[in-house]
Formats: sequence, structure tokens, C-alpha cells
Amino acid sequence: MKFVSWNVNGLRACVGKNFIEAFNDLDADVFCLQETKLQEGQIKLDISDEYEQYWNYAEKKGYSGTAVFTRVKPISVSYGMDDYKVDNEGRIICLEFEEYYLITVYTPNSKQGLLRLDDRMDWEDAFLRYINDLQAKKPVIICGDLNVAHEEIDIKNPKTNHHNAGFTDEEREKMTVLLRDGHLTDTFRYLNPDLADVYSWWSYRFKAREKNAGWRIDYFLISDSLRDILEDASIHTDIMGSDHCPVELILKK
Repeated sequence: MKFVSWNVNGLRACVGKNFIEAFNDLDADVFCLQETKLQEGQIKLDISDEYEQYWNYAEKKGYSGTAVFTRVKPISVSYGMDDYKVDNEGRIICLEFEEYYLITVYTPNSKQGLLRLDDRMDWEDAFLRYINDLQAKKPVIICGDLNVAHEEIDIKNPKTNHHNAGFTDEEREKMTVLLRDGHLTDTFRYLNPDLADVYSWWSYRFKAREKNAGWRIDYFLISDSLRDILEDASIHTDIMGSDHCPVELILKK
């Protein structure tokens, strides 16, 4: 079973680059998007009708948003975190399958100057409760842009970025707590504990991607109980079209 997640940073812009080609080449059973930045009816995608489509749009135009395309019909689909205060930002879609839940998420950015850090901390606490409520029923797969580089190995310049949004002590600690108290495994790091200089996001400024001055902020997390069926986790650094690249998870069927 192949899963792909990609923050496209504006789907309409990404389609104008190489989205459809990448979508077809990756050939995922489930393909998740974050930061779609559009409203219902604003795009028609030329993809196979074997995929069912699920969209969560932000109320604010041109902002946030998530989507899931799946060949496997889910048992149920839900949106958001039980009336959490930013559920109008289209940040979560949860698909229930027979053996697990799949959650795609676009975690709020703490913003320049950490203007949204307090809200981010509230989100993190709510998200952990949400995940554990689901895990009381069955295991989970979480994918998306979590907007945090967890460890120094996950960022090119840890010293100069310390205290910047996405690499604050507070955000990194919340990621540690999510993995520990949520009984979750960071699949890429679990399989590649010492692999450095592999990132999923690069700033558009200062030729960051050309220099590989990046951050690993896009993840596939799985319940620890699913480790036995974990086959592979990878990051497609060669795929362009956004300031993020797709990340991939393969589970044994």
C-alpha cells in the first residue's frame, strides 16, 4: 500500500508546473495534499476517476486547505478536530479504513516573530488528544506538513535557525511529546536514523533549494503497532513544483 503526501503550496500553481505528471508517476494508492489554497469548484484535475476525492477548504480564500485522493474506498471520512477553533482553516481530513485511520494535516505555522506560537501550542495539545482518541479505536497513519524540524539532523542550519518558527524549543518539544505520548513512529527517521542532508522544504529565497539549505518538516508518522508492516519511507527531493517535495510511505499489505 503506497501513500504519498505533498504540500503543494497552491494547487493551481503546482498544476501549472508538473503536478499531474508527478501524481501519475508516483502512482500512489492514497495521495494527500496540504496547502491547496483554493475553494470548491476552482479547479478540475485531469486524474484517473479510479480515485475518490475528499477536500477540506478553508473559509479564507487562497489559504490553507487539504485534499485526499484514494483508490481504496474509506469506511468513513471526517474533517477537522471536533470543532477546534481553527477548523474553518481546512487543515485536517481523516479517512477511516478497515485496519487504521489515515489523517492528513497541515499544522499551523507559528509565523515570523512567533506571533502564533501560543495558538500553535494549543493546537499541538488538541491534536495529541485527537490522535489518542482515534488510537483508542484503531492505529493511525498521520501525514502532512507538521511545520517543525524535530531534531538538528532535520535542518541544514540548526544554530542560525534556533528560535525561528518551526525550530523553536517549544515546537520541537511538542513533536517529542506527540511521538512519545501518541505512541507514534517517525517512519523516515526510524528507517534512516543517521541520514543527514535530506529535506522536504526549502525557502524560495537565497537559492536555498539549489544549495540544499532545507528543513525536513513533512512527515509520515504511524502508530508504533504498525511498525511490523512498515516497508519503506522516502522523500522525493527531485520532484519540483512547490517549495516542498512529496514524501512517501509504503506499508506491506
